[in-house]
Amino acid sequence: MAEDIEDVGGKSATDLGFEALWFATHTFLAFLVVVVVVSVFGLSKPDPNATQPKLLCTAVIFLAAIITGFATAKVTKNEVARYIWIAGLLMFSILCVYVLDLPTGPGLCDGCGALEKLYRTFFDISNPSGLMGGYGFAVGSWIPLSMISYSIGASFALPKEEA
Repeated sequence: MAEDIEDVGGKSATDLGFEALWFATHTFLAFLVVVVVVSVFGLSKPDPNATQPKLLCTAVIFLAAIITGFATAKVTKNEVARYIWIAGLLMFSILCVYVLDLPTGPGLCDGCGALEKLYRTFFDISNPSGLMGGYGFAVGSWIPLSMISYSIGASFALPKEEA
């Protein structure tokens, strides 16, 4: 009975279910890129206050996610991999709302406005806000970056969409 139902795109409920499963799989693979890169960098025990290891890790995550997205899309030829950037953008948006709701105080971006609070939490390596336990850069920047980079790599691997 569920196979008889079609949406505007002409896809059955089963097809939509498979696309949702692929979306979750590609999102997990993009997240796994961050976990693997951070784990490998963690083995070298970098200085947690140093800027260079964080910048290098950011570049490696960007490139590793592009390569992983390219390879996965080339093998699976799955169009859904192209849209994983939506998950990264959604995650970043949710984290922005969460950070804006966090209380400030001494050592925690005391007196910061909304934009400064977001900038210092997610993007400022040398003077972070201290919010999110200091993990704002990793959670709010690296994971969405990985998902966006993954979809860029997948877009390079898949044939161009016809208009």
